[in-house]
Amino acid sequence: MNDASGPRAFASPLKPVDLRTIAPEREALAGWLDYHRAELLRKLDGLTEEQAARRVVPSLTTLHGLVRHLTKVEFVWFMNVIKQSDEPVPFGWPKRRDGDFLLDDGATLTEDVARYLAACARSREIFAGVSLDDVCTHHRFGDLDVRCIMMHMIREYAQHNGHADVIRELIDGTTQS
Repeated sequence: MNDASGPRAFASPLKPVDLRTIAPEREALAGWLDYHRAELLRKLDGLTEEQAARRVVPSLTTLHGLVRHLTKVEFVWFMNVIKQSDEPVPFGWPKRRDGDFLLDDGATLTEDVARYLAACARSREIFAGVSLDDVCTHHRFGDLDVRCIMMHMIREYAQHNGHADVIRELIDGTTQS
């Protein structure tokens, strides 16, 4: 994100999602998840690579790390749980604990956002091919249906978007409604 003229500011490639307030269940769940996906990247708008990687809380949590973490979350729930793929999870999880937050592999924010967008696209494709009533098995939670997974994903994003709001405010004072 740097060039000869200095650090460039991030601009989200996702447009804000206009949520329908009355929608069938499947459309509502997909819409809310896409809303939160776009909100995550909106938290980075205007930041430099350095700012997105800045630690402002005692944990490893950074805005860049949250993008990587939610890439991993998308992969685990859609690829591993719903699709039952044994494809390796990004960032070395579960062997490399916190690999998504460590930011020590040289990947830039631009590269990780591209990886995130690809994971979201794969998740949408997987979701399009299943029923909300399909039952999947998770190593910790046992059997759960796709509906439950979608609600979990929305909760996961809402939680981490709240973290992102606080981190962004601590970085540069920006607050978003």
